Amino acid sequence: MMAIKRVAIVGLGLIGSSIARAVAERLPQVAVTGHDASDNVREKARALSLCDTIADDPAAAVADADFVILAVPVGRMADAAAAIAPGLKTGAIVSDVGSSKAGVAEALAKALPGHAVIPAHPVAGTENSGPAAGFATLFEGRWCIVTPGADASEEAVAAVTGFWQALGARVETMDAAHHDMVLAVTSHLPHLIAYTIVGTASELEEVTESEVIKYSAGGFRDFTRIAASDPVMWRDVFLANKDAVLATLQRFNEDLTVLQQAIRRGDGAKLEDWFTRTRAIRRSIIEQGQDDAAPDFGRKH
Repeated sequence: MMAIKRVAIVGLGLIGSSIARAVAERLPQVAVTGHDASDNVREKARALSLCDTIADDPAAAVADADFVILAVPVGRMADAAAAIAPGLKTGAIVSDVGSSKAGVAEALAKALPGHAVIPAHPVAGTENSGPAAGFATLFEGRWCIVTPGADASEEAVAAVTGFWQALGARVETMDAAHHDMVLAVTSHLPHLIAYTIVGTASELEEVTESEVIKYSAGGFRDFTRIAASDPVMWRDVFLANKDAVLATLQRFNEDLTVLQQAIRRGDGAKLEDWFTRTRAIRRSIIEQGQDDAAPDFGRKH
């Protein structure tokens, strides 16, 4: 397997800064160079000592890097790839952390002809953003989905897989289009629903004299956590993965209509059957270690 001696991270927000911290903790022999398009973010990254080197120029950041990770919003992937292209050395592997894959893979391949491009998606995150929000254990026990193209070299795929495993992630390889449909169901649609519910609650604040916020229960609190995610990132995700999101949203609307009819008709059996099946899914998520079964979801008060 190809040895990774130097990593370049372009984009030092939550995911990029977490990668830098995880590499420092788990792969101390690997040198890390970072870059961010924002002067302010670069200053914060230097103050936090996130990387061995913080470069002001994207092409300079990737010089001599064996492995380059683009940790920018999916809508900026093409521009980021074009910016690093002049500095890439022969044999360097380029990857990303985007939440949609088919469009990103196409954009990177177009911007970086002749280079090894192995897209990836660490399925991990929080509602916080910025270089100070990252932490080294973010990827531990979480899935990272690698979506290599049909012509990707086995050595490059193995290198990317090994890197994420070294950071504590569980790795799955998947076709990019299939990834986008899966994530539309498990991540993108839930975020769209959360943004909608919290937006509706905001409009009802005047009607309920602020009681929506005052008496918010666990369910609503969880929606507000999801809806607090980076708006630029999620804007780009929905636009990049619109076909899969729209298809999933159509199915959701159909299922919602079924439940609406059951409530209107007083069909308790239908509701109980639906809730029983979905409860089993929650238990499966806990059994696989993807969430906490502690009271109040492990919240500290």
